[in-house]
Amino acid sequence: MGFCWSGECGNRPCWADHYVPCCAGWVGPTVLLCFYGFCSMMRPIEPFMTEFLTGPYKNLTTEQVTRQVYPVWTYSSLVLLIPVLLLTDLLRYKPIIILQGLAYVTAFLLALLGSGVHSAQLAFFCYSIAMAADVAYFSYIYSIVQPCYYQRVTSYVRGAILVGYAVGALLAQLLVSSGGVSLFWLAFLTLISVSMALITSFFLPVPKSSLFFEGIRSAQHENSGEGAQDCESHDFVIWVKSVAAAKHVWKMFRRLVLDFEKCYSSVAVAFLCLWAATGRCGFYQVTGYVQLLWTHIQPHNFTACNGAVDAIGTLSGAAATVAVGHMSLEWSVWGELVLGAFTFLIAGAIFLMDLTDSIWISYTCFVLFKTVYSQLIAICT
Repeated sequence: MGFCWSGECGNRPCWADHYVPCCAGWVGPTVLLCFYGFCSMMRPIEPFMTEFLTGPYKNLTTEQVTRQVYPVWTYSSLVLLIPVLLLTDLLRYKPIIILQGLAYVTAFLLALLGSGVHSAQLAFFCYSIAMAADVAYFSYIYSIVQPCYYQRVTSYVRGAILVGYAVGALLAQLLVSSGGVSLFWLAFLTLISVSMALITSFFLPVPKSSLFFEGIRSAQHENSGEGAQDCESHDFVIWVKSVAAAKHVWKMFRRLVLDFEKCYSSVAVAFLCLWAATGRCGFYQVTGYVQLLWTHIQPHNFTACNGAVDAIGTLSGAAATVAVGHMSLEWSVWGELVLGAFTFLIAGAIFLMDLTDSIWISYTCFVLFKTVYSQLIAICT
């Protein structure tokens, strides 16, 4: 028996010529999205990105990487979040996921073939576009499946991307430590992996409707039909369409404001959104700059274990994320307490990472930080 890839009701044959109930529609899109997430996150070069940039391949200094390259990624992602969010709904998710795949491919092509600070900055700007497009990846599935599957699908999708990153990090560590493979080939493997993700994105089904912009499309469609029948002047038809589009854009923004007021009138929703936003920013800051810390405190002639540490932290985070998807806990009662307690735990781990001079204590704190964060962000989602 096949399953429905379109996410629609089972009133017509699916790809395997079988009829299935509506609830089966979540399987196909989830499988494709999980495979896309796995490939896009399997990036072996990332645990050693600082060494790649400061090593003989790019010859950048630590000062250049810290002050000129990495900040492009951090602040560009922040600026791009809002426009990408609106475009995600306007274009109905799939084009933004394809854009994310293209941005990843472009970023690692530039990292692989480019040279100099400006090339690295452009690569990380493309990388920031891909990071901002995460909103399309994580919200796409909710436009396809029924609400009763949200918790389970969220755990599967997050588990897939965490496993993908863990496989990439572990592969990088094994190749560097035992195989003597150069970092150049890790970047090349990363390019192959994100290219597979890009190809997969073309097979994702397109949601039938968007949240805010559907009225614009329907209005334009209706007015185009009316204009063909009632208006002889082409310029007048264009003017009517423009007025109708402007009217619906204004209605859309009014709806955004009303939805904003309605959503954030709930203290629980406001709290979870605030935690998710600040937590994600902190996570990106820590994971982005922690390699510089490890380079500073690691002993001389020390074989870096960045890949192994990333893999352990990501796998444990994936296990914790999948476990969240199957927990029957009253989150409205215990959610804030869980978030508060574990946030203090990861804050303590970050402070200890900064204070210690032991590379192994720093590694352990990072594993703890990544594991707990992955579980908490799944709860917020």
